[in-house]
Amino acid sequence: MSKMSNFTEGKIFSPLLKFTIPILVASFLQTMYGAIDLLIVGQFGTTADVSAVSTGSQVMLTVTAVITGLSMGLTILIGQKLGEGKSKETGDVMGSGISIFAVITIITTLLMVVFASPISTFMHAPKEAFDSTVIYTQICSAGSIFIVAYNIIGGVFRGLGDSKTPLITVAIACVVNIIGDLIFVGVFKMAATGAALATVIAQAVSVILSLVIIKKRGLPFEFSRESIKFHKEHTSKIIKFGAPIALQDGLVFLSFLVIMIIGNSLGIVASAGIGVAEKLVGFIMLIPSSFSKSVSTFVAQNYGAKEYVRIKKALLYSIGASLCCGVVMFYISFFHGNLLSGMFSKDPDVILASWDYMKAYGIDCLLTAIMFCMVGYFTGCGKTTFVMIQGIVGAFLVRIPVSYAMSKVLPVSLFKVGLATPASTLVQIVLCVIYYVICLKKIEKEKTSTDISSQLQEA
Repeated sequence: MSKMSNFTEGKIFSPLLKFTIPILVASFLQTMYGAIDLLIVGQFGTTADVSAVSTGSQVMLTVTAVITGLSMGLTILIGQKLGEGKSKETGDVMGSGISIFAVITIITTLLMVVFASPISTFMHAPKEAFDSTVIYTQICSAGSIFIVAYNIIGGVFRGLGDSKTPLITVAIACVVNIIGDLIFVGVFKMAATGAALATVIAQAVSVILSLVIIKKRGLPFEFSRESIKFHKEHTSKIIKFGAPIALQDGLVFLSFLVIMIIGNSLGIVASAGIGVAEKLVGFIMLIPSSFSKSVSTFVAQNYGAKEYVRIKKALLYSIGASLCCGVVMFYISFFHGNLLSGMFSKDPDVILASWDYMKAYGIDCLLTAIMFCMVGYFTGCGKTTFVMIQGIVGAFLVRIPVSYAMSKVLPVSLFKVGLATPASTLVQIVLCVIYYVICLKKIEKEKTSTDISSQLQEA
């Protein structure tokens, strides 16, 4: 039987940290997919190839973000049902999740493959890199089934409190991706096409390994083929919890696509520079992102068990740990970003453009350490509508307008354009703190009502 981590009793910080570290390492390795593509293409290809992979992978990241966001609905509901001790319902939740994502797979694959060219046009892909961008997007989109499957399985494991199994599978898949890139890009000189093929093959390996492990270990709840259908109550709750996060993540990544469009319109160097920086930022933001995922699982189980004190402590511990790491990330990205960018490109102009853009994200490292953890807290509590609202406010009322305005300020600087990101994060923190205070007051009110009711019953 697969093991389940019970976060509703015992210590808080050490189990939370132990759960976060495998998520962090797995996320690091998953981020390596696109990064390795760009790194190897940057060493064996041209600046146009780098632009194609960076633009195409940013599009695919947006699609993946939406799927990952929706899978959080599965994670939350599984965690809550396990916290309530309802094994049969947990199996039905998983079956509903599989049904939902089967439909999503078909729709995503068809839309992305058919509309790859219009999407590349929308992204203002430089003419030198246009055809390669289309091909990269089409090949990765054809492998959408593996992106969806990986996120379903990852959502189930996280709901169980198991962060080690996804780490093992993604580690092996990452090695496969590196080998594939070296063969397709380094040996056969297939550039963006080879990078896309290597990515899809690696994702397929990850899914297959995960299924083999599940079959061997089993699951700590009742599950059968009969469970795989649209259970009305569970389906609606998965969508209720996951859709706001998916919408929020999708729109947030859309705002980053807008920044990519701005960069593409500034020329091939700016396009490649932002592409390289975004890949590096993917690594820089892994720590707060991992804490957000672990906090959501930790909170979901304790929320189901009504252990509100443990929830509050978990949030504070995660913010403290994430902030300490954020200081280190700020120093590296702000003062030594050129060294990091140099790993992905040989062009001095691209390296300087990337570093200029990364400095703004260095500032953002200090802010996301707080914001991401609070988002994880609200997600675990099932407050996903608020998560969506604050994300949309940050993306569309701050990040997009500020980045556009900064692109018009002469002389044009990617650092100025990048400042839109920490500006939006700051606004989101303010919204999170206000809503957190409101939630605390509501919980205290409910506890008081429960205590009075218990006293009356005893009397």
